[in-house]
Formats: sequence, structure tokens, C-alpha cells
Amino acid sequence: MNTSTPQQSHQKAVTGVQKMTPSEAFVETMVANGVTNIFGIMGSAFMDAMDIFAPAGIRLIPVVHEQGGAHMADGYARVSGRHGVVIGQNGPGISNCVTAIAAAYWAHSPVVMITPETGTMGMGLGGFQEANQLPMFQEFTKYQGHVNNPKRMAEYTARCFDRALSEIGPTQLNIPRDYFYGEIETEIPQPQRLDRGAGGEKSLNEAAELLATAKFPVILSGGGVVMADAVEECKALAERLGAPVVNSYLHNDSFPASHPLWAGPLGYQGSKAAMKLIAQADVVVALGSRLGPFGTLPQHGMDYWPKEAKIIQIDADNKMLGLVKKISVGICGDAKAAAVALLERLQDKTLASDATKEARAKTIADEKAAWEKELDEWTHEKDAYSLDMIEEAKKEGGKYLHPRQVLRELEKAMPENVMVSTDIGNINSVANSYLRFEKPRSFFAPMSFGNCGYALPTIIGAKVAAPDRPAIAYAGDGAWGMSMVEIMTCVRHDIPVTAVVFHNRQWGAEKKNQVDFYNRRFVAGELDNQSFAEIAQAMGATGFVVDKLEDVGPTLKKAVDMQMNEGKTCVIEIMCTRELGDPFRRDALSKPVRFLDKYKDYV
Repeated sequence: MNTSTPQQSHQKAVTGVQKMTPSEAFVETMVANGVTNIFGIMGSAFMDAMDIFAPAGIRLIPVVHEQGGAHMADGYARVSGRHGVVIGQNGPGISNCVTAIAAAYWAHSPVVMITPETGTMGMGLGGFQEANQLPMFQEFTKYQGHVNNPKRMAEYTARCFDRALSEIGPTQLNIPRDYFYGEIETEIPQPQRLDRGAGGEKSLNEAAELLATAKFPVILSGGGVVMADAVEECKALAERLGAPVVNSYLHNDSFPASHPLWAGPLGYQGSKAAMKLIAQADVVVALGSRLGPFGTLPQHGMDYWPKEAKIIQIDADNKMLGLVKKISVGICGDAKAAAVALLERLQDKTLASDATKEARAKTIADEKAAWEKELDEWTHEKDAYSLDMIEEAKKEGGKYLHPRQVLRELEKAMPENVMVSTDIGNINSVANSYLRFEKPRSFFAPMSFGNCGYALPTIIGAKVAAPDRPAIAYAGDGAWGMSMVEIMTCVRHDIPVTAVVFHNRQWGAEKKNQVDFYNRRFVAGELDNQSFAEIAQAMGATGFVVDKLEDVGPTLKKAVDMQMNEGKTCVIEIMCTRELGDPFRRDALSKPVRFLDKYKDYV
């Protein structure tokens, strides 16, 4: 890793009212907020400020595409718990970031999107790279600050950084490009940080009474547990209750997988053990979770959400309470503080669940063992289409691997302290059953926005935030094509990561819908790809092609060793069969109906 980046501890913002340029006010406010890294592409719109990034202790990491830069800022924020910052040229450079900011919004990442804008004297004239940049992001930001006078540069910059943390999501700082210049007198604001509490006394007491009478309590540990650094507190509460802990969808790092009470993730391609256990609950504590609809959908043929259970929902955003699921108690509070407050109320009480704790522990262990056995034996998909594709692969020489077997081998070979990002897509979604973590801030996915091209740039940002941790991205060949150019960012700027590309020559998730709903009428689903390993090598990385199952684990271990000890970025291209997992959106599709004669055959 490049060690020339100045560290936060070396920075100190100026204090008191002083004469400075707006560019200096902008940069010094970022220094006050501990910014040491910014992702983006240089541009004339902010060049005056960019000129003083380095002496301020800020490293601008140039990316290949601004969407990648915003994903990197997201990954950086999710690992560090600090702001991720992205910047680009006004107009097209800014519009390129919209998709990634939307992903950061649904991940509740404190990303600050800095959007230099057309100069004030050219606005409305249809000039070069002119765009109305605030409406682009209004749906995906918690706050939008528009600098309406150069004298207010520090004020608006500080507010955007404060709001990103207080509102738990992206903010936008929009700056007309001519407002970087001039002379002002200003003071750099000190960062304002909220001290979040546990929630209201009444709601905490009600929740504690419910838990005291629960016979089969279950804790759903969500992303808020990760963001509040509340895993230990969640663990203590679970142990007091003897409650199984299930991860909310795509938050597999919100509880340690080695803990006896861990049951695995809910949602698409999640853990059957988790689903069967929460189905038995009479009280569910949704700790730091908005209970998003996609994370509680029926799966594996099970409609597992407990219809009669009392739901205690704890979220830092009061607007999320009771929004998706009917709840009995809503607590607007910090996940860590709320868990501590509940534990204090329960510590010396006799709980109804105490009498059944031992039996419940056995139930948890039995369900987990049954699920692990099923995963071990689930070597390939068993629907008719997948079986056809397995036979096709055999005829092609047997060089293609079953995705589930590959995922199991990758799981076994994962290094300690690993960070993993997954893209959207069929095999990546199946990976939800296999990815387990011991510590928080380890797993990153595009959440509810579900965009392709997420995994690689996000893990690059994560690696910048935690260079001492192994960083691995999972991507299918379709999503990989949208982001693989950022391998050049890794090579150019000494940010080594490992990418695993599942090469199955198709858009698998949507193709499964064409199998199940459209009588195998395939439209636009096939991908005729070149060798991704060779493309990686052309970009300066190391490429591996894996077409034997026994090579999967050793190749991952070798690539991670090269990442950590040699600073090498590696791309592992795994040749997979075209078998398909469960459909991605069965809830949103239905069998086709046709009225016009010329389409009657298409049912």
C-alpha cells in the first residue's frame, strides 16, 4: 500500500476568524472533519481547491469512472465509520455518480458528494457541462447544501459533513465553480456530533416487559448494530435471553458466525435455520433494522415471518418504526444504547425464557446442523433447466464448476479479518448462504438499490480505509463488465484487492425469470465474454483461471497472500456452469397474458 497518505492525526484545522479564500475555507473545513482521502476525477471546476489538497493532508485518489469513485467513498465510509468523500467535474462527472449515491443512501453511508457546478454567470445559458445538479440527487440524499455566497463556504461545507453523520446517509455539497475564488473572512466551524440515546423510557420499559414474558425470543441484528458498533451489546442481550440471533438481509457481519446463538441471515438465499427459528418466535427484537421488505420475503418455499409474534423495533430513524411490519413497541434510539438499556432492565429479572433456555439452545444447534448438512449436500441446482445446463457443460469438456460448490470452497478458504463485497446477480445472491463473518464492517452489498458494478469499487474504498485487512470482491460476469476498469485504479495507486469473477456467460438472475415465467424464451441474456484473467493482466494485475474445484480454495489463498504480502491485485476467473438459483423477484412477476393474435404463442 502507498504509505504517503497523510494521517488524520497529522491534520489540524485553522481556528478563529481569519482572512482566506473560499477554496481554503472549503479545504480547512474538510480538515476539521478529519478528511484524509477523496475519491474522484480531477476537473477544472474545483482545481483551485484541489491545488491545496496535498498540503492540507488530503489525498485525491483518481478513479477511472466517477460512479466507481462514489462506490469507493461508500466502501470507505462503511469500513471506517467516518465520512466517505467523492468529487468530480460539473455536469457529466457529477451525473455519473447518481447510481452510486443511491446505493450509499440505502446502505445509510455517511458519504459527502461534492458537486462543483457551472459558474453563476453562465447558469441558464446552456453552457458547456451545465446541468441542474440538485434535482439529480434529491431522492438519494439526506441533505443538500448549496453554497449561495462564497462567504458561506465553510458554513455549508460543515453542515453537509455534520448532517451526513446525524442523518445517517449521503449529503450533497453543491458549489458554483466561481465561488472557489476571491477573498473572505471566516471561521472554520467545529464538527457537531450527536450523542444518541437509548430511546424513550416508556418504550424501553414496554419492550423489557414483553421480553420478560417471551418464551421464544429472537433477535434480528441489523445494519444499525454494525453502524453503532453494538455487536458486543447485541451478544450480551442475546445471551441473557438465550435468544437465537438472525442477521438482517445483507448484514451477515452484524453478529459473529462462530457464536452458538448465531443462526444466519434472513432474506433472499438466506439461512433456513434462521428462517425456521424466527418462525417460532413469540417476541422479535429488530435491533437496528428498518425491516426492509426484500429482507423478509418468503424464501426456500417458506413464508417464515412470524405472523403472531410481538415485534420490538429499534431504529435511529423514527420514520422507519412500523413502516414495513406491524410492531408492538417502537424505540427510536441508538442500537448500542438501546441494547444496554434493555439488558439493564432484564438483568435481575426472572424471565419466562429462562426455563426453556437449554431446550432452545438445542433447537438452535439442531437447526444449524441440519442447514449445514443441506449446504454440504447441495452441490448443484436441481431444477430442470439447471440439470440441462449441467449436461451441456459435461459435453463441453467438464471444465465448468457448480457455483454452490465453488462458494463453499471459497467460504472455507476465507482469511481471518476479511472484508467481502458482493455485486448483484444470481451467484452473488446465492453467496448469501455461505458468507460468514466474525467482526462487523466486513460485508458490503448494494442493498435495496441493487445496482450492478458495485462490488469492485466498493472493496477498493474499503481497502483504503483498512489497508491491513484482506479485501475480496465477488462479481458475476455481467456486473464485472461494468466495473472492471477500476482494476487500473488499484494498479495505478497501489491499492491491492482480490476479485472473484463468476464466469457463467449469462445474465443469470433475469434468465431464471425467463425460465420460470417465459417458457425459456431467452432475450438479451447471453454474454459472450473474453478472458477476464487476460484482461486483468493487460491492466497490470495478476489473473488466474480456475476450472477445477480443488483449485478454488488454494487460488483464493494465493491471491490474498499476494495482496497482503506483495501488494498485488489479483482477478480470479472461475468458470461456472449455467445452472441457476432461485428467481430473484418471484414476488414481482406473474405468468404472461396475451390478447393480440400475433402474440398468442408467447404465453
